[in-house]
Amino acid sequence: MKWVQACYRLSERRATRLFQVHRASVRYRSVRASQEPLLMRLRELAAARVRFGYRRLAVLLRREGWKVNAKRVYRLYREDGLTVRTKRRTKAALRQRRPHGGRTSAGAWISCTPGSRMGAGSAS
Repeated sequence: MKWVQACYRLSERRATRLFQVHRASVRYRSVRASQEPLLMRLRELAAARVRFGYRRLAVLLRREGWKVNAKRVYRLYREDGLTVRTKRRTKAALRQRRPHGGRTSAGAWISCTPGSRMGAGSAS
């Protein structure tokens, strides 16, 4: 809005009327304290505990004495571009597969009861 006022030499009242904005919205100044110390500590914790999400980091911050809730930590977490780093699954070592049992390589069932014929071709 200041740019419009300077460029076109308009008063604040005329500029806000032109853009249909309330003057209070243009004049508003935030009174919230700086979040930098909290953000720095959040970055440190997130770097040290890469598998922790914003909720667990909020618990750690509260234990350290910070007056924060999960919503505030989430907002800072997202604004800073932090995300939980997921572990990549390692592939199991390639090993030779063995037949599980139950069927022979020819496809016939194996019966292991005493007195049965081994490798009989019938499935009954």
